[in-house]
Amino acid sequence: MDIRKLVDPVVDLAVTAGDAILEVYATDFEVQSKADDSPLTQADMASHHALVKGLRELGPGLPVISEEGGLPPFDERSIWPEYWLIDPLDGTKEFVKRNGEFTVNVALIREHRPVLGVVHAPALGVTYTGCEGAGATRRDRNRGGRDVEPIRVNAEVGDPPRVIGSRSHRSPAFETFLGRVGEAELVSMGSSLKFCVVAEGRADVYPRLGPTSEWDTGAAQAVVEQAGGSVLRLDGKPLSYNEKADILNPHFVVCGSTARDWLALMPDAE
Repeated sequence: MDIRKLVDPVVDLAVTAGDAILEVYATDFEVQSKADDSPLTQADMASHHALVKGLRELGPGLPVISEEGGLPPFDERSIWPEYWLIDPLDGTKEFVKRNGEFTVNVALIREHRPVLGVVHAPALGVTYTGCEGAGATRRDRNRGGRDVEPIRVNAEVGDPPRVIGSRSHRSPAFETFLGRVGEAELVSMGSSLKFCVVAEGRADVYPRLGPTSEWDTGAAQAVVEQAGGSVLRLDGKPLSYNEKADILNPHFVVCGSTARDWLALMPDAE
């Protein structure tokens, strides 16, 4: 399968799912509670159903793991050579706050690595893609439709460096990291858009020192890596997928330029 031919169809699916989210976003939506106490809206399930249906038609027989669809047993999924990994609505808290910084995330995982990723921000009209053999792109629906703009990480670290943080998850460990960086420009962003800001060169580093799951990161990791960046665990290895029973990620750092040793600044690196 030439995965480059999947990019446009997956973008179309993400846009369709995003449009379903926006239908709810425009209403006085109800917020429920999931088991992990994060907000759940009608939009989660509308996006989930659109994506699962479309992906199964796009690649018959290819499994789909969705945040809203439950996690198959590890003894079943551990033998999968490839599968779709989706988060139908990443940044639910941003959705509830109505700041627009939420995304639809779709990744193709092959041999524990994200080889294709689409991150679509429906309220912003922006879509990011990353695909092996095709690089990384940004598509802005608000600037004339589907023009494709290649993106790359910064070759050099900014002066001062620009550090991405979360609007919803600011931990003491993150504050420690900032102290070690020294003078820095802090850029707040929600959802997997934090990865994409690094991928397109608008920030230099995003340290993640709080909990995430694999469906939160797979699509955006593909975008960063195909833009020339890296997503590294604290042992220096790339973040990987479907290698254990749970799908919680370890702490990691998203790097643009490698001109600075960001791992050495991470609190857990000591």
